[in-house]
Amino acid sequence: MIVLGAEVEGRIADVRVRGERVTEIGRLRPEPGERVVEARGGALLPGLHDHHIHVLSLAASAASTRCGPPEVTDLDGLAAVLRAAPGKRVRGIGYHESVAGLLDRHVLDRLVPERPVRVQHRSGALWMLNSRGLAELGLAGHATGQLWRADDLVRRAGDPPEVAAVGRRLAALGITGVTDATPDLSAQAVELLADLPQRVHLLGVAADARLPGRLTVGPHKILRPDHEPPDWAGMRAEVGRAHAAGRAVAIHAVTRETLVLALAVLADVGSLPGDRIEHAALAGVDVVPLLVSTGVTVVTQPGFVVERGTQYRRDLPVAEHDDLYRYASLLAAGVRVAPSSDAPFASEDPWRTIAAACRRELGPGERVSPRRALEGFLAPPADPGGPPRRIAVGMPADLCLLHVSLADALSTLDSGMVAATFCRGGLVE
Repeated sequence: MIVLGAEVEGRIADVRVRGERVTEIGRLRPEPGERVVEARGGALLPGLHDHHIHVLSLAASAASTRCGPPEVTDLDGLAAVLRAAPGKRVRGIGYHESVAGLLDRHVLDRLVPERPVRVQHRSGALWMLNSRGLAELGLAGHATGQLWRADDLVRRAGDPPEVAAVGRRLAALGITGVTDATPDLSAQAVELLADLPQRVHLLGVAADARLPGRLTVGPHKILRPDHEPPDWAGMRAEVGRAHAAGRAVAIHAVTRETLVLALAVLADVGSLPGDRIEHAALAGVDVVPLLVSTGVTVVTQPGFVVERGTQYRRDLPVAEHDDLYRYASLLAAGVRVAPSSDAPFASEDPWRTIAAACRRELGPGERVSPRRALEGFLAPPADPGGPPRRIAVGMPADLCLLHVSLADALSTLDSGMVAATFCRGGLVE
């Protein structure tokens, strides 16, 4: 393949791809048999990498019913959407307790008694099932119908998600790689992820897992239950085991308490290159020195600040808005930061995430430039927050071609700018 007339690293050039690598950059002529792609001055970038996403949940969300704000705001609205959901079973997503509190099987039995129902909390941590849904999982008689961190169990009772369709959707956004942050992936789940055209970096598999070709192993995901008191001994033991095996860790931290616990554990046992904090959703200015001293990377999701702005304004004092998904202040302190989506719990569109990072209204002091946020998506999967990948001879041919120049792209920040995406040298259609 040859891409003609692209903006490449600030100049107009042609780019040749052979196999899965970029082999030439300059003024080139098409060769017989080459596929010719006319860039017409559009920017050619390394493909974007989402450093924290849940692919199987994103795939399943396409066949799910929205059950939370802004679509659903009260119990009557919830009843209406659940009863109107098509299919033999109902899978609800995006629920928040502001609608009608934490649901249990008794409430859901009253709303939809005749079909299995499973509703996922917006955090992704909790599933709430009716009696038929519990029976389908072999859990008839469960006291509450509330199942914490049960994604794999719930997935087994449903139809396999359409992973290939997710791959095409991500490619349409310019994404050529993802870090799947789902913990404890089963062998079946790994096989499903292999259907993606993108390169896939996994946090939720064993270090010695045998993986298909495009899948690689990342840090060990640590997800301690948010609904239970902080567990110093448990987290310390889990970090210690991973580090003893030479593997970095990726610690889920959405509460202040979990973040402080994670940093205290890392300060105690020592950190490894590649250690990550996932989310750091609420980080007071007092923990920034700990983030610096431990040397961890923060993988953040600025999209939440925009998508959940109404909730945050209602639930958090104004003085705490700067603590939400810090970005600029962490960079200024010397902390490595990488943006990501956490889809499907926020939009999978990286251009929306970039726009949120540079235009957020809550905590405006945490804004970063569009270029800095984009460079975060261009960081290598094994080095989030590191130097962005560049178009160069010898690089993997994971490429994103835009309709417009880079300058125009950074001012527009719209996924409609993506003209074509190439994974391993092939156009994803």
